[in-house]
Amino acid sequence: MFKMPRKKTTKKKSENKIDGKKVLKENEEEKRKIKKEPLKAIFAQERALVESSEEAQSVYDNGIYGTLLEDKKLQLSLQEALYLMDKGKIIIIDGKNKEFTFERFVKKATRIEPNFWIRYSVYKDMRSRGYIVKTALKFGADFRVYDRGIKPGEDHARWIIYPVHEGSTLTWYEFAAKNRVAHSTKKRLMMGVVDDEGDVTYWEIKWIRP
Repeated sequence: MFKMPRKKTTKKKSENKIDGKKVLKENEEEKRKIKKEPLKAIFAQERALVESSEEAQSVYDNGIYGTLLEDKKLQLSLQEALYLMDKGKIIIIDGKNKEFTFERFVKKATRIEPNFWIRYSVYKDMRSRGYIVKTALKFGADFRVYDRGIKPGEDHARWIIYPVHEGSTLTWYEFAAKNRVAHSTKKRLMMGVVDDEGDVTYWEIKWIRP
């Protein structure tokens, strides 16, 4: 009858050493996975403010979110604030130091911007596709969008975007006005059409000479 050979003690020691290294490696990996505490942002009228810190600077540098003010605070638009909150990067508190939930923030923002959810749907979709999205109020549009890999200051935005609900209508005068804005700023005009499920379809409009 064939008998299995007895394991040597030296082999056990070797296995124990290997197991010990494996445990240490797994512990190190677990530590890396621990998420950093989200930054605190204070809701202030039509924006959210993050106190000056290295982490706030990192949020700006890495994703070009918001605007850095002179006092180094990070100012976020309502769309940027909700997007970062949904990603777990920040928490948003009100004047009574009460934390906003996602639903409560949407209700608050919608009272300020009736078209907030439509705009946020387009903002979130473009960000998820890897584009940098900034406000474009000075152009008379909702957002300006940069090509992938391009940061503001490196080149001009490629598009200006107007988010609209699929059931909304535009007069020819309104449509022509949007075209004039895009043409005068040397940017492409894009309409972000949002359906009832929050899905977005994009339509790019161009001038064509007959």
